[in-house]
Amino acid sequence: MGQRTPLYDAHLAAGARLVDFGGWDMPVHYGSQVEEHHSVRRAAGAFDVSHMCVVDLTGDGVRPFLGRLLANDVGRLTRPGKALYSCMLREDGGVIDDLIVYFIQPGFFRLVVNAGTADKDLAWIRSQAAGHAVEVTARRDLGIVAVQGPDARAVCTPLLPAGCPAADLAPFSATACGDWFVARTGYTGEDGFEVILPVGALPGFWSALLAAGVRPCGLGARDTLRLEAGMNLYGSDMDETVTPLESGLAWTVAFSDGRDFIGRAALEAQLAAGSVRRLVGLLLEDRGVLRSHQRVVTAAGEGEVTSGTFSPTLSRSIGLARLPAAAGDRVEVDIRGRLLPARIVKPPFVRHGRALPGILETTEESKP
Repeated sequence: MGQRTPLYDAHLAAGARLVDFGGWDMPVHYGSQVEEHHSVRRAAGAFDVSHMCVVDLTGDGVRPFLGRLLANDVGRLTRPGKALYSCMLREDGGVIDDLIVYFIQPGFFRLVVNAGTADKDLAWIRSQAAGHAVEVTARRDLGIVAVQGPDARAVCTPLLPAGCPAADLAPFSATACGDWFVARTGYTGEDGFEVILPVGALPGFWSALLAAGVRPCGLGARDTLRLEAGMNLYGSDMDETVTPLESGLAWTVAFSDGRDFIGRAALEAQLAAGSVRRLVGLLLEDRGVLRSHQRVVTAAGEGEVTSGTFSPTLSRSIGLARLPAAAGDRVEVDIRGRLLPARIVKPPFVRHGRALPGILETTEESKP
């Protein structure tokens, strides 16, 4: 038996199929993963993401400490509530985790880290904080509900504490509403909120969302949604064996400010060596489904699918793959011993519920 979020009983009552995810018993779906996916693209869905860990960093040294800890530049966070996506790296450039950091007020930042990496993240952060004026606090007294979709903010806002200014939030910003914390962020490619709140308030908020017509959604829909949105999954598309430069995350690495962040020297050496592998989007041009670890054959050598699925929005199989730097636009994927044609595309695949221009273009030669 794994760890359980405060919504475990609510998931059982709703008929959820539970699976182990990072040591937690989590709902993979409540009946139809595809219908949950479409609900988020077309209206609103709610996800229990309380397995993720909120980490509060406080103290006079927290800003310079984060400047050393993270590859992205927290110096960009000058307004309270502003958020930043970043990787936390080892000295060799490998990705320990990807996370969101929020600037709350001077001397107070908040991180949200992944469930499966929470223990090692905390150990790493605390080891690096030694000697700094920083206090590290894991907030297991808080849970998280993500409300996502084009109708999500409109449905969710009336259910927040009275006077909460969340309706005026800009994207990738957050606000405190008493002991609730509401962020306009998400992992689906749709608009919405991620609401961090005391665990005792979770069941009531969840019930209110469902009563308002928001559909409960599981990890299955969360994965197809994030992949359509071109978002990486830790443990699949990046981990400690690869760097952000090989993971489509070079945009999250801030070299220009001159900080000596952990892993910088290794990344600079990788760039100097040249021919860095790249993470690309794949659209399968034959029948079949892309899955992790499938072999990809290119004119420049072989690569591997890191994430793959059947896209409910596109009705096509899509994926992410790590390939040689010189791979061309068209490749072949080994699916059950057959080399099937696929086309390299630039993620995201879907935005605002529709395919991005050019994603579904197919030549006569490559039609199934």
